[in-house]
Amino acid sequence: MHALPALFTLCCALAVVPPPALAQTAPVAPSNRYQIDPSHTFVHWEVLHMGTSTSRGRFDKISGNVAFDRTAGLIDLGFTVDTASVNVGNAAFDGVLRGAQLLDAMQYPQAWFVARRATFEGDVPRQVHGELTLRGQSQPLTLTARRWKCGLNLLFRREVCGGDFEATLSRAAFGMTLASGLVSDEVRLLVQVEAIKEPAP
Repeated sequence: MHALPALFTLCCALAVVPPPALAQTAPVAPSNRYQIDPSHTFVHWEVLHMGTSTSRGRFDKISGNVAFDRTAGLIDLGFTVDTASVNVGNAAFDGVLRGAQLLDAMQYPQAWFVARRATFEGDVPRQVHGELTLRGQSQPLTLTARRWKCGLNLLFRREVCGGDFEATLSRAAFGMTLASGLVSDEVRLLVQVEAIKEPAP
């Protein structure tokens, strides 16, 4: 049976303990906080299978918050991914991914990504530097923005910020070595995120 590796989501804790904060130079003002919209936020992943085709899947359940101050060039984000929500469109493969040799969703039901630092180009974040915790192991991870935009959402009558990000990780760094001769170690992550600005306190 082929085994497909996967990520996440979105670091610094065991799977049943909330992720600790990372150091940052200045706090983001409470007026610049956003709630992640789970209906428009997903983590997709890609991995080369047997050197021939690319296997793809995604995580369907993500939650989190973003604090973003474009003027000050500050960002503070954290999101949690339900590892059992991995979905490749094939129930048998989903079961392998959730199993003990890969995501081990029973023991590690969540993965985290947290970041307190970003590289800005003007008022747009181009790289978000943080840590991913998966299977209880933390590794640095940088998300590179392919696009980022904020604007008024007419449905919510509030500002919404969102964009597309990319990153790569080594699955072996998180202890996922099953089928290493058949499946590439490098996993490409494609993160789409939208977050709705919270009302002023």
